[in-house]
This record gives sequence, C-alpha cells and structure tokens, in this order.
Amino acid sequence: MEKKTMVPESSLPRERLLEFGEKALSNQELLAILLRTGSKPYHVLELAGMILSEFPNLYELKSASLNELQQIRGVGKIRAIELKAMMELGARIQQANQQKYGKVQSSFGLAQQLIEELKDSHQEHLICLYLNTKNEIIHRKTLFIGSLNQSIAHPREIYREAVRCSAARIICSHNHPSGTPAASVNDRLFTKRLKECGEMMGIELLDHLIVGSDGYVSLREEGFWEQ
Repeated sequence: MEKKTMVPESSLPRERLLEFGEKALSNQELLAILLRTGSKPYHVLELAGMILSEFPNLYELKSASLNELQQIRGVGKIRAIELKAMMELGARIQQANQQKYGKVQSSFGLAQQLIEELKDSHQEHLICLYLNTKNEIIHRKTLFIGSLNQSIAHPREIYREAVRCSAARIICSHNHPSGTPAASVNDRLFTKRLKECGEMMGIELLDHLIVGSDGYVSLREEGFWEQ
C-alpha cells in the first residue's frame, strides 16, 4: 500500500523560509517549495514526503533515474524532468568557484589600467573593486556616473555590494574629466567617511584612487590614512 505522509495544511514552507530562513526548513519543506503544487489527492507537502519516503537519503534522490521518479504517484514525466534539472543545477552550484578578475599588486598598476579606461570620459565614474584577503578582485562595479558628491556617493551603497560578495577589502576609484587628478576637499571628506564606515564594518578600505588623463593620485600614498 502506498505511503502517505500527512502534513497539516497550515504548514507553509514559503512563509517559514521568509520568517526563519532557508536553513530552518526540513528537506521535505525545501522540496515542496521546488515542486510548487501538489497533485490530487496530495497536498504539495504530502507529495514531497512521498518522494523522500521512496529515497530515504538525498544521495539516493540525487541518483534516481527519470523512470524511478516517474513511478511515484503524482510526479509524472514533467515533474521528474524538473527534479533532475534541479539536482543537476545544485551539483554544478556546489562545484562552482568564485570568479576572480586578477590580483591587485600595487596602486600604480591599477591606476594605469583605470587611466587607460577612463581618460576619454566626460563624466565622473565611481568604480569600486572588491577584494578577498589575498587582494584578488572578486567583484567590480561602477556605482555612480555623474558628479561625485556627498548626497549621491553614499558609503552604504558601496558597502552593500561588499557584504553581498563577501569582500574583505575594497578599493575605490573615480576619474576627473578635467584631466587633473588632484584630490578636492570633497574627495577627502568622502574618503574619510568611507574609511570610517569600513572600520566599523570590518571591511578595509585599501585606497581611493583619483585618475586623470595621464596621472593619478593615491590618497593612501599621500599619507591620508595617517591623518
């Protein structure tokens, strides 16, 4: 006789995930979210329970063939295909490595790249590089285009990206379309705020580079960090 896992209708996996996070959910609840709907006469949580009853551990479920999945009442061909695709994607995610975009060796080398990239720009670009503990660039983002000022370039936008990609350090850079890379009062105030926010969050600001048409200023090399 076919096993039927009874689950209260009041159990709502999506709502539980929103309230408690994905790690608080059981395998049955996670599978129910992926299945989306049940199949008469089974509630989606009951269907998830039936699948897990047939394959007592997740390794067995991962190894199940399309035919074996289709033998479970309520699964069918389409659901079996979706489950196999989900498991393969999960395996690929598990094997994936964080993409890296080179290693920062010096402010000079990085500044030369940015000068070449931005020398013909007629607008200011604020570019942030997000690094791991080995100074490898794991993420890069142009956060603002336009006039760099206190109201637009806010540290929260910069550090939100840092948290999202689990960066240990950041380097910020912006260009001066005038071609002269001298740091303005506003540049220094912005850097001070950015450095203080990083210290509170435990994410180090390594440098703030200002590039012009053929030169650059490193606020760290200028001794700004010691002020």
